[in-house]
Amino acid sequence: MLWLPIDRSLEIPLIKQIYGQIRERILNGEFQSGEKLPSTRELSSQLKVSRNVILEAYDQLLAEGFLTSRTGSGTFIAEGAVLKQSKKRALFHTNPADEENIKEEQLINFRSGIPALDLFPRKTWAKLAHSVWNDTSNTMFGYDIPEGRPELRTVLSRYLLKTRGVNCHPDQIVITSGATQALTLVSKLLLSKGDMVAMEDPITNDIQTIFRATGSSILPIPVDEFGMKTSLLPENKDPKFIFITPSHQFPIGGTLPIQRRIQLIDYSRKSNCYLVEDDYDSEFRYEGSPVSSLQGLEPERVLYIGSFSKILSPALRIGYVILPPALIEKCRRLKWFSDLHTPSLDQLILARFIEEGLLERHITKMKKVYKKRRDFLIQCISTTFSNKANIIGYSTGLHLILELPDFPFTNQALRQIEQAGVKVYPVEDHTIEKGKHSNRIILGYGHLNNEEIQEGIHRLYNIICTL
Repeated sequence: MLWLPIDRSLEIPLIKQIYGQIRERILNGEFQSGEKLPSTRELSSQLKVSRNVILEAYDQLLAEGFLTSRTGSGTFIAEGAVLKQSKKRALFHTNPADEENIKEEQLINFRSGIPALDLFPRKTWAKLAHSVWNDTSNTMFGYDIPEGRPELRTVLSRYLLKTRGVNCHPDQIVITSGATQALTLVSKLLLSKGDMVAMEDPITNDIQTIFRATGSSILPIPVDEFGMKTSLLPENKDPKFIFITPSHQFPIGGTLPIQRRIQLIDYSRKSNCYLVEDDYDSEFRYEGSPVSSLQGLEPERVLYIGSFSKILSPALRIGYVILPPALIEKCRRLKWFSDLHTPSLDQLILARFIEEGLLERHITKMKKVYKKRRDFLIQCISTTFSNKANIIGYSTGLHLILELPDFPFTNQALRQIEQAGVKVYPVEDHTIEKGKHSNRIILGYGHLNNEEIQEGIHRLYNIICTL
């Protein structure tokens, strides 16, 4: 007799329940090879189910090789169907003590680079999406070209010329799945094992990881309040390219002045290397006029990277890289091998969003929102910390740097701050040469409201006073 518990209250069909239980027992070795199973008529009687249910379950097990059928003899467990089980381990490990310390919804997270997701223009986007999905031809639902839709590349080239001084033809643009893919394509395009990259220090740790994955080494160039100290670029090195965030250095926040830009271009010409410009957070500049791109000064030597993650939403996963003509075809091939193409319909929606002036309108609106949040954060820090703190890099973007001259943000201190309900991010995590920024943390504010900002700074101050 074969006992299989059946639960008719479940949404799982009876066939699946029976099939699944027999399959599991065979894999676990509860049934031995060559062991005979009850006939379909016998098992249907035992389980009080239709014989057709048993027949279908047996047929599936026969098709997958778990059972064999011998004419006139019955159904048997097949040879070699037992899978030796390794010791089962939990896929996820949770620490109840950690859960008791602070619930996620109570944590005030000053993570940088997150826009105000609640202010994404959902209705407008949904209206455009509805129009695109209804109006587009059937061919748009097939495979597409790796460099991206011409509609988006055309409007993007016009938009970037107008707003960022970027000088390019639409054919120089490759649409990517966010800036991360653009950076990955650049690393594959320009780097081989043993090559060298010169880059700002500190700089986003993820970017360092992407470039190091090629087997390349990194040459750190220190930054100050104006960005990369270009005078420190060594004459005796031959980097494949120099990575730079001239409009808004991450994380320190400086803007590279024209003198250093010219010095950087002169160096790249003498060294015969490319410049890779990540135009990070350039749209949200609160002090003075927007700064033009480095690419506009030297289009033949600069690879320009941008995305819509901070402007609109990280969920869109749309970015781009603008290439000197000599690199276009190779980059398109790399993009094709990477993922064929970025989702076509999303590109068309974004193209209309830009073409109808909705992107510029959204940026204008969000600049006002973010400026108010930035000003409130600065006010909270100044009031709470008095003259014990310095605020750095606040003229652009969605974060600033809090520096406490006499307080190192050690791992222990950061854990205790988080236990108090505040998550902050040390600049030191993004440094190449360690030990120079241990008293600085990054405070992102784009996604936080005034109440969260005020409470977060209050908690941060209180816990620091106890350490």
